[in-house]
Amino acid sequence: MSEVQLPSRSEDFNDWYNTLVLRADLADYGPARGTMIVKPYGWALWENIQQALDRRFKATGHVNAGFPMFIPKSFIDREASHVDGFSPELAVVTIGGGKQLEEPLVVRPTSETIIGHTYAKWIKSYRDLPVLINLWNSVVRWEMRTKLFLRTLEFWWQEGHTAHATYEEAQAETQQMLDVYVDFARNEAAVPAFVGRKSDSERFPGADLTYSMEAMMGDKKALQAATSHNLGQNFARAFDIQYLDHNNEMQYCWTTSWGLSTRFIGAMIMTHGDDRGLILPPRMAPHQVVIVPIHKDDTEKAAVMEAVERIRGLLEASVRVKVDDREWLTPGFKFNDWELRGVPLRMEIGPRDVAKGSVALARRDVPGREGKSFVPQDGLDVAVADMLATIQVALLDRATAFRDENTHEPRDYAHFKDIVNDGFAFAGWCGGADCEIAIKADTKATNRCIPLEQPDEGGSCIYCGQTARERVYFARAY
Repeated sequence: MSEVQLPSRSEDFNDWYNTLVLRADLADYGPARGTMIVKPYGWALWENIQQALDRRFKATGHVNAGFPMFIPKSFIDREASHVDGFSPELAVVTIGGGKQLEEPLVVRPTSETIIGHTYAKWIKSYRDLPVLINLWNSVVRWEMRTKLFLRTLEFWWQEGHTAHATYEEAQAETQQMLDVYVDFARNEAAVPAFVGRKSDSERFPGADLTYSMEAMMGDKKALQAATSHNLGQNFARAFDIQYLDHNNEMQYCWTTSWGLSTRFIGAMIMTHGDDRGLILPPRMAPHQVVIVPIHKDDTEKAAVMEAVERIRGLLEASVRVKVDDREWLTPGFKFNDWELRGVPLRMEIGPRDVAKGSVALARRDVPGREGKSFVPQDGLDVAVADMLATIQVALLDRATAFRDENTHEPRDYAHFKDIVNDGFAFAGWCGGADCEIAIKADTKATNRCIPLEQPDEGGSCIYCGQTARERVYFARAY
């Protein structure tokens, strides 16, 4: 077996990404167009994302539940902007059990409508509020152009749905969950992002306000990594979600929804990966340390494997460790294989290491000899933990520096076009949809988000030259 060669990331980022997802055993194409099979290694990565988020959700008072994937089509039709936004993407079931259905069923594209129907039955009094529920499920959206993890007909995600007595409570929830996503992205996945409000044309169908987390990928395009929506009373009025308040008067609830999907796996790949493969943040990696035994004969093997098992026992209480004992493969192939899969730390143990009471450690984020060191076996658990923590910080620092180095404030529209051709532009915007549309048509760049904290002087709109209402991030995006 020979070393896996990937397309060059700098020469063809798209081909690099598609090839890497397949060769690193993260996912495969499903038999139906646009579908995805998530392989065990990719699913282990998703499980780590789930666990990191689920801890945060429960710490903020949310509980998990399950809702049906089939939704009566009449539910989708009840919120006008929602149906307008999702109609082109709906998968609709018209036949069941060999018979024409009396009412078509929509395969869940998102759950606001069935949640609205259910909350209207559950909520009767202010004592029933707030309702704080999260779902872990898959949804179906009939995308025309698909890409593994980033955009597939079916994808896995979490979707939170809450109901509140007041606008202020709903808005606080919307912003709290955005903060949860930012904390997760930075501290678990080492993915920095710009955060802000979506423009009217970019917000979620049926929402009053949409907030998003926009990350810069390795090709300097934007990826919307998570969203949080204040739905106002739109779904409450459409589904009659009302409660009796303290004054015995009926009031409509205020609702929110928020979500992060398997698309985030794509975000980590494109933020950290290089020409040798994945580079996974230690806190997310399915295997944080892989141990590669090196021996030539049975005598060497016995001594090496005794040390390997002892070290595995020392480490496995605190880190996710795997021993690569595939004897039919050479050590060199194993090194390349685990580099491809992005394991943060590789540990090599051979006869000389056994004799010296040491191990060789190779950092995935630092190539070649520079990333390799020899560490005593005594106190190895502490040394490994420290090195993993160092890698985690280094990845965040590197991604943050890359984002900031490729984000610029344009002098004029000509400079703006140069910037968005290869990065993010932070520019003034008059607030007009016409300027947004014109910029997108001319440059393929879209208004990614409007930061919550604005500079004192907005300047002028980068397109029309009128007084800017806000400063926003523009970029080409996935």
